[in-house]
Parts: sequence; C-alpha cells; structure tokens
Amino acid sequence: MAITKKFTQLLAKCEQLDDYKHLLEQFYLWLEEQFSHQPVERLVKARAQLIDAILSRLYHQYQLQAHGDLIAIGGYGRGELHPFSDIDFLLLVNKEPDKETQEIISQFVTFLWDLRLDIGHSVRTLKQTIEQKKQDVNFATSLLESRLICGDHENYQKLQKKLIETSAWKSDAFFIAKRDEQELRHKKCHGTAYNLEPNLKENPGGLRDVQTIIWVAKKHFRSETLEELVEHGYLTFEEHQELLECIVNLWNIRFALHLAAGRMENRLLFDYQPIAANLLGFGDDGRAAVERMMKRLFRIMGRVRELNQMLLSYFEQSILTGHVNYKISDINNDFEQIGHQIRVKDPQVFFHREKIIELFWHIADNPQITHIYPSTIRLLRQVRRRLLGDLQDYSLCRTMLLKLIAHPNGMGRAFTLMHKHGILSAYLPNWRNIVGQMQFDLFHAYTVDEHTHRLIQNLYHYFQPECVNTFPLCREIVIRMEKPELLYLAGIFHDIAKGRGGDHSELGAVDAREFAKLHGLTTFEGKFIAWLVENHLLMSVTAQRKDINDPDVIAEFAAKVKNEKQLDYLYCLTLADIRATNDNLWNDWKSTLLRDLYLHTQRALRRGLENPMDLRDQIRDKKDQVKQRLLNLGFAEEQIDALWLRFKPDYFTRFTSQMIAWQCEHILAAKDPSKGIVLLSGKPINGGSQVFVYCPDQANLVARLVAVLGAKKANILHAQIMNTKDGYAIDNFVILEQNGDPVTSQSRASSIKKSIQQVIDEPHKKLRLKKDRKKRFKGFNIKPRVIVSPHGRKDRTLVEIQVVDIPGLLTKITDVFSSLALHIHAARITTIGERAEDFFVVSNADYNALTEQEAGDLKTRLLEKFNSEND
Repeated sequence: MAITKKFTQLLAKCEQLDDYKHLLEQFYLWLEEQFSHQPVERLVKARAQLIDAILSRLYHQYQLQAHGDLIAIGGYGRGELHPFSDIDFLLLVNKEPDKETQEIISQFVTFLWDLRLDIGHSVRTLKQTIEQKKQDVNFATSLLESRLICGDHENYQKLQKKLIETSAWKSDAFFIAKRDEQELRHKKCHGTAYNLEPNLKENPGGLRDVQTIIWVAKKHFRSETLEELVEHGYLTFEEHQELLECIVNLWNIRFALHLAAGRMENRLLFDYQPIAANLLGFGDDGRAAVERMMKRLFRIMGRVRELNQMLLSYFEQSILTGHVNYKISDINNDFEQIGHQIRVKDPQVFFHREKIIELFWHIADNPQITHIYPSTIRLLRQVRRRLLGDLQDYSLCRTMLLKLIAHPNGMGRAFTLMHKHGILSAYLPNWRNIVGQMQFDLFHAYTVDEHTHRLIQNLYHYFQPECVNTFPLCREIVIRMEKPELLYLAGIFHDIAKGRGGDHSELGAVDAREFAKLHGLTTFEGKFIAWLVENHLLMSVTAQRKDINDPDVIAEFAAKVKNEKQLDYLYCLTLADIRATNDNLWNDWKSTLLRDLYLHTQRALRRGLENPMDLRDQIRDKKDQVKQRLLNLGFAEEQIDALWLRFKPDYFTRFTSQMIAWQCEHILAAKDPSKGIVLLSGKPINGGSQVFVYCPDQANLVARLVAVLGAKKANILHAQIMNTKDGYAIDNFVILEQNGDPVTSQSRASSIKKSIQQVIDEPHKKLRLKKDRKKRFKGFNIKPRVIVSPHGRKDRTLVEIQVVDIPGLLTKITDVFSSLALHIHAARITTIGERAEDFFVVSNADYNALTEQEAGDLKTRLLEKFNSEND
C-alpha cells in the first residue's frame, strides 16, 4: 500500500519542523481511523513508506548523499513499522566523518528526534560495519533485514557481498546464538506466555519467536519469506497459513496497543487492555471484552510457541548435523528415543488414542527425555485437531491417564509438556475453558490454566528430596501420603470452574466428582478430591484473615477440616496454590502463618474436638515457659508476677511464648517504662519484623503509629492492639519492607524506632503523607466494601474492609475509628495486588460491641472517606 496522495502532497510542502510535525499528527490520526477498515499489513507498510519518504527528503535536504548511504535495518528494514515502532537505520559512510560531516549528521538526527521519532542509528564505514557484525550477533541479525532507502546502489551491493563473504556467524554459530538468546528471553518471562500483562514481542509465543524463525531461515537457507520453508519441507502448507494468521493477529493487537498507549509499547498493560479490546472490535463491555481479546491472544501465542519449537528442532537437525551425534534407542514397539527427544516409530500410532497419553508416560518414565521430536509434535497437532470428541471418552485413555498421574515423575516434565502441547485441553473439556482465561482480581499474575500448571509443579516439587531444604513440612507430609494422585487431581480441578459464574469452588467440586466417577475411582476418593476442591481457599482465608492464636478460631477450623488426612492434603494444596499465584507475593510471613495454623490444628485434632484445650490451661502453660526464660536472664519472680498482674488474659493468648519473653524482658529491664519502649526485632520473628510499642496510652495512638510506619514506607501485615489494666498501650506490628523482606539494616531499624519514639513524645504533631499513588489498573476498578459483623467475643465487632490500596490507607481508616471513639483490639492487614483486605476487631467507647446504629455510622463514614475525591 503506497502512502496516499494527501500525505505525498503534505510532505512536498514540508520545510520547517512544525510542517513535519503536522504531517505526522495527520498521519497518526489517519492510521487510527483506517485501523478498523484496512488490513493491518497495509498500515504497517504505509508507515514504513512514509518514514522512507521523510528520511529521503531530509537526506537530500542535509546533502548526506555526499557522505554516505542510508540503509534501513531491523524491523524497519523489513518495511514494517507499527504506529510508534522504533526506526533503525545505518548511515554507511564512505570514510571516517570529519568534524564538519559529524555536525551535518548530528543536525539530521536531531531533527528526527525533534519530530519525536524513536530513532536507533549508527554511522559506520564498510570496514567498521563488517567488524561490528563479527562482534555483535544482534547487529548481524539486524543487517539480515537491511534495505537501501537512498544512496549509491553499488555501495549497498558491495556491503551485501561483504556480509555474505564474512566468515563470522556462520549458520551453526548463528543458530546457537539465536536459540540461546530465545531461551534466555523466555526465562526472563518465567517461561510462559500467559502473564496477565504479556509482552507482545518478548514473551514466549510473541513476535520475537516468529522473527527468530525468519532470521535462522534467512541465514541458513537464504530465504526471504516463510513460504520458502514450505518448499524446503520444514512447514506444511497448513502450518504456513496458520503461522501467517498468527502473525496478523499479533500485529493487530500490537497496532491497537500502540494506539491505546500513544507511544511505543510492547507490554499489554491492564490500563491499555480495555482500549485495545474496543479498537479491535471485541466490544466496550469492560472485562468481558478484555477477556475475549486476551483469550484469543494467549491461544495465538501458544500456537506460535509450538510452531517455533517444532521449526527450531527441525533447523537444529539440519544446521547442527556435524555438532551433535544423536543416539537412537528403542523404548518399545511404538516409541524410540533420539538424544533427549522422544519420537513415534509409525505415523499411524496415534490412531490408537491411548498412545497419545502413553507418549507422556514414557517421558515420565525416562527422565533423560526433555522434549518431543518435531515430527511427533506435528503428528500430535494433526491428531489433536481431528479429534471428534474428548480423549477422556476412551476407556484406555482414562486408564493410561491414571497410570501417568500415579507415576512418581508423571506430574513433572510430562505434565508440563501435556499442558504446553494442548493435550490436557484435548482430554478435559473443562480445561479448554480455562486456557487463556483472565483473572480479574489483581492477585494472580497468570491465566487460570497457567496458574494451575504452576500449582501442579509446586506440588511435584514437594515430592522431590531437595524440597526438604525449602519446604520441610510439606516434604514430611507428602512422603507419608498413600495416594499422592488425589492431591494432584485436586490441584487440577481447584480452579477449573473459573469464568463460568457462580462459586468456582463448588462448581469445581462437582466436576471433580464426575471425573472420579468416569475414571472408576472409589466413592471415598471422589468425595475426598471434591472436598479439597470445595475447601481449597479455607486454610489461606483462615490464616490471613483470622487470629490463629485464638483457640476458638482453631476449634472452628479444625471442625471444618475434620481429620489429619484432610489437613495434610489441604496444607500442601494451599501452599502450592498461593505460591503459584504471583512470584512476588509469597514470603516467610505467609509461610509461618500457614505452618502455625497447621500445627495448632493438628494438636487440636489429636486432642479431640470434643476435648478443646482450656484457655486457662493454655495461659498457664505459656506463663510457665516464659517465666523460666526470664528467671534464667536474672529477673526476680516477684518482678515478673507484678508485671503480669497488670496484663489482661488476652495478652497471653494473642502472643507466642517467644514474643512474650522478648517483650517482657525489655519492659522489666527498662529504667522508666513511662517514657515509652520501642523495639524492632533484629531478626525476623514468625516471618516478619516485629515492632513493639509499650507506653502510657494516648488519644489516637494507633492511628499515629500506623501513619508513621506508612511514612517510613513499611508494609504492615498484622497488628495486635491492647491495653494493660492500668492504662498502658501494648501495640505490636508485623512489618516488611517494600520488597517483601524483613528489616535487616541496623540504620533502617534505628530510623523507624526513632520516628515512633517521636510520635510517643509529641502526641499532637501531625504527620503528612505524600499522595504518590500511580493511576493504574483503570479497567479493574474496585468498589469499596465495608462489612461489619459480630465477632467470636460478645464484646467485640469484626470490621472487614476491601478497597483499592493507596498510600496512607491505614491512616485514613484509623482516623475514622478515632473520630468515632472506637477501640482497636487487633488488625490483620492483607494487600493483594492493588486491593487491600483489612480486618479489624473493635469495640465502642464503653468497650462493648458496636450497636446497630454505631455499625451503620462506621460503615457510612468509611465509605465516604474512600469515595471522597479529595482523598
């Protein structure tokens, strides 16, 4: 597609910078207008042609023809430019530029920068270009796609001849470099295309994977188009058409992303997804439109990644024939091993559908097999598309799948390859529904299917010996499991009903029971898997939202879990689930919470639910342990007893023995506790840094402590707030740094303690927080929710708050509590993505549960605060 007459005429009139700016503004408007009418291929070529025309005009305007030739390289060299793609070119000069020539070139480039074009340029002689090519494979790659914009055609041909004659980066070395580069790139993307904010170029299955195929083909076969790979026998006609279709789809989405962002952008961020979906014709109905677009994108990227792997494997066989001596060994009558790959012997073998599953069983049974041979991938793709039903419809497939899941290595690499090559989708119809399924909770970093795949890999890790160093309790549990396959099946089904509407846990439990019945599992096994699926959130919710040091909480949780077997399986499933959601959200604090809940519940179950531990016995036991530690430190028993007489029973139930000993040691050693005691644990305690404040109670003390910790950019995970009988505040916070680590720097700890001490010493001083929240996740607006409900204690009320997290949020909340004269007794702070889920145990001014009127006032005031435009 040639640029229109309108832009040709506008360009002819361009003389000043503003003229060129006006031209580009008009062109960008035209691109956006034409996007819904013209094929994207024409539009990307039209922009390249316009840039050609602009550069040619400026090339002659600055009289660069006297100094060298202008050569497009990289994507621009292919004649493809998305709305804001970078423009790479080489100025091939006849000789080393003198000062005057350098000034001319500088003016030329500066003019392009002033046009706000994203320019990547180099100025080199022929000799320098060849030398740079030898040293830099990326530069060598960009030269593969070069074309002359303007200049001496003979000089350009001379360059092309020299590039071909240069011995550096022969086919084998170039292939190895590009393959290694791709593996590193995939690793940086955590090995998956299914990030919820995917990079359209860099992610596995993105445009860079397509370009890698093209680069290798150009280098080895001197091919200019993908179509020539069909002639060479590497692609079938159908695969070539599929790859072209995938490229066009990726181009469309990238084009829409550039228009949505208004700049060069490759990450499809949440902010841009609704705009891009609308531009692409998926509708303007918010999440539904985004979901439709992203499902298509993820499935396209999966197809590209599979084709990329197949082609690179074929290339490896052709290009590295002299480097690798593939050993061939029989596995059985149907399969053989070639190097680290598995291959079918007979192309008709998958006519027997159970052989598809058997392929993966052999991968599990032969740990040295890491990949599937390219011709076998092609067969899998063909069979997968020709299936008239689901693989689970075949009884022999069902038998083979259960055999695979029961294999010690079945859920490792074999399961990963089943997921990667679409065999799980071909087996389970409900799995197909979650492939590429978005999750709109700002918590998960991956699509539902990829999250589930990662959960299974976490479970598999627990069964490996090295797990004893990282997750010792999980390792201890799994080695005594009689049927690990029940745990794996619960993992497969735990989120399989997401996106259907309704409670995904309940719907997934129904699916699990149907699967168990179809596959001949016992009634008990089916119920057991279904129970795990239905309750897979129970443990994480209890640990993160409730006070697990409260015996009533443990008794309630234990009653739901019922027995140790279900507790064991649920603990492992919960750990694997949380760790598979987002790589940045797992920390020692969460690990400690879950471990403590497990151990408390295990003791409760062993004691018997009908024989709960008496609260007085628990307090007595803790006091005995702590007193002995304090006596060993030299404190007198009379001192200890006198201090404890001032404490309420709650103090001994909410804190562990370790925490009580740490706090009391410093209180007893203080010369004048009335001036306040501020402690920050030098080492993490229970997975987080503990901040302990002990001082005469003050008005709004909790609100001011929260504010100062916020000002110090500490993340508050948990808070215990209480008073002694004689009016001293006992406030304990669990904090982490912004990166999720405990506070380890001594200077950082001193700074935090100093700021807290100032709050105690200057109760009337106001703290100010900067309003620096970034405006992100526009398509994921979270409506504030405040739920006020009864607490386990009759004199307490539970307040649950769900709202977008912002700097100073806790300060705003505690300000409202203070204005209503409410007492905060405990707090559990949870931040999930950009959503805060905070729980507070409060009482009114008279230390009673809130009345209906007080609860209504609190809810109204909080919602007003959250919805206020001024906040």
